[in-house]
Amino acid sequence: MSTEPLPDPAGEAGTEETDGPAPVPLLAPRDGLPPVLDTAAAVAGYADALRAGSGPVAVDAERASGYRYGQRAYLVQLRRAGAGTGLVDPIPLTLPDLAVLQDAIAGEEWVLHAASQDLPCLAEIGLVPPRVFDTELAARLAGLPRVGLAAVVESLLGYSLVKGHSAADWSTRPLPEEWLVYAALDVEVLVDLRDALAALLEEQGKTEWARQEFAAVLAAGPPAPRQDPWRRTSGVHGLRSRRQLGMLRALWEARDDLARRRDVAPGRVLPDAAMVSAVQADPPSESALLELPVFRGRANRRLVSTWFGALARGRAMPDSELPLHSRPGDGPPPVNRWADRDPAAATRLQAARAGLAELGEKHAVPVENLLSPDLVRRLMWTPPEPRDAAAVAAALRAGGAREWQVELTTGLLTDALARA
Repeated sequence: MSTEPLPDPAGEAGTEETDGPAPVPLLAPRDGLPPVLDTAAAVAGYADALRAGSGPVAVDAERASGYRYGQRAYLVQLRRAGAGTGLVDPIPLTLPDLAVLQDAIAGEEWVLHAASQDLPCLAEIGLVPPRVFDTELAARLAGLPRVGLAAVVESLLGYSLVKGHSAADWSTRPLPEEWLVYAALDVEVLVDLRDALAALLEEQGKTEWARQEFAAVLAAGPPAPRQDPWRRTSGVHGLRSRRQLGMLRALWEARDDLARRRDVAPGRVLPDAAMVSAVQADPPSESALLELPVFRGRANRRLVSTWFGALARGRAMPDSELPLHSRPGDGPPPVNRWADRDPAAATRLQAARAGLAELGEKHAVPVENLLSPDLVRRLMWTPPEPRDAAAVAAALRAGGAREWQVELTTGLLTDALARA
């Protein structure tokens, strides 16, 4: 395939006067749109090309969030110098079919944008990188004001990406050509972006910081299942009694079971707002439930016994089994209660936050990337003993902080602990 470089932004900028050259729109893949690889033979052929290529491998994945129940990958895009771009449809393929891709690039650096979002669905199909370069995380560490892919590409490379299909239903088959163009262009720029960001991080003395952060992304693994996920229902805070919470939980579980079996996003089966309004209305019969908005629709008329049965189960649940208003946690209370419950802890947290904000501004790193806010709260609420630098550093490491974070923040956090 062609190895021509991307167009020179300086040579194709418009004539309109701006603070700099106008970004060059990337409208089509430089090698043309490759075919979708949906057979074992096609994937094996592209794996051979990847193996013969050179340099890092750009990787991206498209899901169907908001349309399907899970977070599986419905398209995987790869690109490597000398191999060109591959658009892989994993749905008709088996894990052995896809294993040739892993074998071809198992020893290479993979370049992803916001890697933590794609790594779980890639791992489901047997694609696991040995090391990564996360361009979104690198942009944060480099202090860029906007870290979305299109914004970083425009800022550092001078190209504009049309971002119109990121929220599309990628389970659609066949995939529209304009969606495939969008998908191919996402990996077209990733390696060039990686090089630009690596140079910027080196200039700022943050290369080692980035290396540790990338290693932490890989080590984190898939996110743990959420406890009481029904509590994330939009509008749940409008429910006042434990009985109402029990009814919502039963309704949420019924919806989740149906959504899983149908492989449909739960919100498309029954919106959160409809569940909350049903709990608040507490209809005495199926016909009364059907009078509520959303439930009048044909689909929910067919499911009325499912929804009313769930409400009835929550209504009949023994008091001892009803959920509490808030889930007991092992962490500190909400920050807005600290001043009343432990004024000294509130003082410590205020000092820690001020110091971290100043440090973040000095190094042009967002405070949340400088150190996990949850770790800061835990440390200030329950200080280590003795409250010296060694104990603080040990607590930070135990909480998952990277060495660069420990070295940078231990002093100011030790000082904050001494404030009270």
